[in-house]
Amino acid sequence: MLPRVADSLSFLYLDMVRVVQDDTGVCAQIQTDDHHTDLVYLPTAALSCLLLGPGVSITTPALTTLARHGTSVVCVGAGGVRAYAGILPDSLTTHWLEQQVATWADPARRLDVAVRMYRMRFKDADLPGSVTLDQLRGMEGQRMKALYKILAQQHGIGRFRRNYRPDQWDTQDPVNLALSAANTCLYGIVHAALLALGLSPALGYVHAGTQHAFVYDIADLYKADTTLPLAFALHNSDNPEQEARRRFREDLRLLRLLPRIVQNVQTLLTPPHTITADDTDEEHSERHDVRMVHLWDPKAGVLPAGVNYAKGDG
Repeated sequence: MLPRVADSLSFLYLDMVRVVQDDTGVCAQIQTDDHHTDLVYLPTAALSCLLLGPGVSITTPALTTLARHGTSVVCVGAGGVRAYAGILPDSLTTHWLEQQVATWADPARRLDVAVRMYRMRFKDADLPGSVTLDQLRGMEGQRMKALYKILAQQHGIGRFRRNYRPDQWDTQDPVNLALSAANTCLYGIVHAALLALGLSPALGYVHAGTQHAFVYDIADLYKADTTLPLAFALHNSDNPEQEARRRFREDLRLLRLLPRIVQNVQTLLTPPHTITADDTDEEHSERHDVRMVHLWDPKAGVLPAGVNYAKGDG
């Protein structure tokens, strides 16, 4: 039995290795200086996200095993370019996906989710009774500028400007490099959690126009507590990308981020007045012994599958 996503390991980063499947499991082949090959076996059944960095090759059998275990695969290029491989088990319930589509498709409910995201990020938020999405974005931008200024003053680095430019990767300052590397890890973890819940990473409430809009929405909830302080702490680092990944992974052991993501996403997608114990039960949302597929009818609603609905003898 596979572990719940909330209990899984966060992520594993690999570079300059070959990932293969052998008789024992999925392993990374590492070429040593004396021309020998070391094998490091990967805990695929308990791994949420696998980051494949530069110089990694992977075989189809290894990818098949990762897919079977529901592990999200993130290909990370040297320039910080990322691509996601979405893996959805066939037995996964559509309960949370239906909740997501219902709230996303209704403009009023979509705005309500965006407002609750804002309140979740900024606990002291004092919002007017009626607020638009543009106003929310403006207030979020002002708060992030203020946070950048505070962190820059704390670390004595002067004025800071967030800059993500893959075409000029090597010319960026250590804080931007560390922040981009740490955010990539955070996006991978969020992406893995959303897939484990059966959600669509593309249907965002604040972000839009990308296949990872909802990933960015949820990741924004945690940046102020995770990747931002870490990045500014590495402003003097000689290798900010590597240190950001390593220290971020160490911090996750204390933060227990995956359970927070699962709980927060379920809370956001459930109207406040209808939240029940079942809606926040991780076992219910992640279990694999779900009911069989059903049929939908615009008049009758949900109908059982496996029934011949033909009328007459025709």
